[in-house]
Amino acid sequence: MHPRPTRRIRVAIVVASLRILGGQAVQAQRMVNGWQEDAEVEAWIVPINPVPPAPFDRLLPIKYVRTLVTQLVYWPLLFRELRRADLVHIFSASYSSFLLAPLPAVIVARLLGKPVVLNYHSGEAPDHLRRSAIARRTLQTFVDVNVVPSAFLQDVLASFDIPAEVVTNTLDLGQFRYRARDPLGPRLLSTRNLEPIYNVACTLRAFGHVQAKYPDASLTIAGSGSQDHALRRFAADAGLRHVTFAGRVAPSEIHRYYADADIYVQTPAIDNMPLSVLEAFASGLPVVSTRVGGVPSILIDGVHGLLAPPDDARAVAAHVIRLLDNPVWARQLAAAARETCAAYDWPVARAGWLAAYRAAIARGQKVECDSIACAN
Repeated sequence: MHPRPTRRIRVAIVVASLRILGGQAVQAQRMVNGWQEDAEVEAWIVPINPVPPAPFDRLLPIKYVRTLVTQLVYWPLLFRELRRADLVHIFSASYSSFLLAPLPAVIVARLLGKPVVLNYHSGEAPDHLRRSAIARRTLQTFVDVNVVPSAFLQDVLASFDIPAEVVTNTLDLGQFRYRARDPLGPRLLSTRNLEPIYNVACTLRAFGHVQAKYPDASLTIAGSGSQDHALRRFAADAGLRHVTFAGRVAPSEIHRYYADADIYVQTPAIDNMPLSVLEAFASGLPVVSTRVGGVPSILIDGVHGLLAPPDDARAVAAHVIRLLDNPVWARQLAAAARETCAAYDWPVARAGWLAAYRAAIARGQKVECDSIACAN
């Protein structure tokens, strides 16, 4: 047990709710669960996608109207929820979502005099920060502590003169049961959302090459997104067999898909520190991934799994076939990957977040004291 301070730090975590199923929402919920019985922090989620009251909720299916209606609800929600916090922890992606969600939260936090920790997650950071002076200025000037989940993003932010601390994503190791794959079968799994940046089409093309050698090979795709119809059509037109599109899977159920698979495959074009790879590590699946973004910082090629060039379906397939042809080696890679998971357990992340929160509060107090001194 941690000694109880005079009062717990009240942290408002601004992030998408689990209605938008993605890594940030899952991470935020794990954080709230982790802090729930903690003696030092009280945390709650402030959703960037609040549901408007009836009858305005009927407008949510309309693309541009949805944005307007959500913003009309989001801003008052920020003022109400951030007012009772000691610190504001804001999850951030990039491009237009930065302007619609993190930026308003930073503005409201500053108006209320609350210190800000900005948790930047996007693998698109190099291009986003190069294009957006608003994002650069926000992170440089109006955020007390910037936190990123990987050394890759820390280096990206540093290239724009934005200091950042690394606190890795956290993994619920109790949810995923490790199992050595013996025998190792050609049952492949992908758990990335069906969006262009995750390039699931490359996974399907790679699976076609695998199936040419292993006719009984199967591929399960757990995820949803804008490319759902196009990818289903692609699989059918390519004559791929034993492909299952599982659709949206709740975080509480995703462990079942890892348990039923033998090899994990992902082929993103852009990525940061994918939770899916860590979940595969924890479950005992050997991993094949494209070498993009922060993936090499958590998966060393030939040690914890295998990396292929971006959008190279033949190379991805060749790696999968190497694993199937060398099952003992595949199990060795999976075992080495599992050993890294201790670094993503909640107590490790907890220490990092607590340090970031205390640093942000201390900086906010210093700025306030300096302002008072200047006024006097």
